[in-house]
Amino acid sequence: MYHLKCKCMLMKEDEFVLGEGKSELLQLVDEKGSISAAAEDMDMSYRHAWGLIKEIEERTGEELIKSQRGGSRERGSALTPAGKQLLSDYNAMKEEHKSKVYRNPSLTVDGILTEGEKIVLIERKNPPFEGSYALPGGFVEYEETVEEAVVREVEEETGFKTEIEDLVGVYSSPDRDPRGHMVSTVFSLKMVGGELEEGSDAASAKFFDLEDLPDLAFDHQQIIKDFLVLSSDQPETGVGPS
Repeated sequence: MYHLKCKCMLMKEDEFVLGEGKSELLQLVDEKGSISAAAEDMDMSYRHAWGLIKEIEERTGEELIKSQRGGSRERGSALTPAGKQLLSDYNAMKEEHKSKVYRNPSLTVDGILTEGEKIVLIERKNPPFEGSYALPGGFVEYEETVEEAVVREVEEETGFKTEIEDLVGVYSSPDRDPRGHMVSTVFSLKMVGGELEEGSDAASAKFFDLEDLPDLAFDHQQIIKDFLVLSSDQPETGVGPS
């Protein structure tokens, strides 16, 4: 079975300074207070470990390791402030690179379920917006369509069995969710069974009058406004606080 493994290298101009192996060596020296102990952990000789450290120092022009005495009066080693900063910079840049390479928007769904002039909302049990009301919905699971996901999520959070009526829209603003970039596909639904009850991810589920909505989480206030305009061609008014 093949898999892709990427390595990060810290460069100074065109010269290699630090990579996975050398950064691990510096980290172990800092943790163990000894070059020999760090070398032993990495299954290399003290001479080889010291040579790698001197090579990094030559390329950075900084002293990275200093000698010190422990409680037993045996000599040990520790990273200098320059050494700690180099290791910190490498780890920070590596994490930034990984987040850029592997970061993708997450796919979610939300369902609009109305009965006359009322709409079903759930009280969120978990952060973000814990305790606030929102449309029922959640994350699309692997190998699941958005249509399947919204029917499943609405039943899990409200107890109602539903069928899709129409697509309301796709909401993809990168800042719509404080957890990160979440893209939501929103559907209007009709009830075909079940009864109102709170689900595993909701503290409660209730009907609210469309003319008297509470403050809603995320961009759900705007989503409901858009739904009403699309479904009845009425002006964007009377849909709770803006």
